[in-house]
Amino acid sequence: MTKLYGITNCDTVKKARKWLDNNDIDYEFVDFRKTPLTTAQLKRWADSIDWESLLNKRSRTWRELPDSQKEPLNKTRALSLMQEIPTLIKRPVLDNHGKILVGFKDSDYQSLFQ
Repeated sequence: MTKLYGITNCDTVKKARKWLDNNDIDYEFVDFRKTPLTTAQLKRWADSIDWESLLNKRSRTWRELPDSQKEPLNKTRALSLMQEIPTLIKRPVLDNHGKILVGFKDSDYQSLFQ
C-alpha cells in the first residue's frame, strides 16, 4: 500500500496529493499531526534515506527552536525532535512499498510509478 505522510494544510503535500489523484494512484494519506508517527517508523525512514533529508531545517519551526534543542545534532537527537515536533519533518513523505521519497518533485513521482 502506498502511503503519503504530511499535514493537510501544507502546499507541497497538496501538490503531491493532486499528482497522485490525477494519475489514479491508490494511496492512503496520513496526517502526522493527527496520527503521530512511531519511533520505529521514523527510524525505518531514517535507515532507508539519510536522516538529514527528513529534517526540515528551512522550516519556521526549526528556526524558532532554541539552540539548546538543536545542538548537538545527530541522528538520535533529530529523530527524537521529529517525533516530538512532527512539523520538523520535511513534507511530504511518500512510502511506496518501502521506497521512501521526501518532498515532492513531479519527475521523481513519475519515475517511481512507471
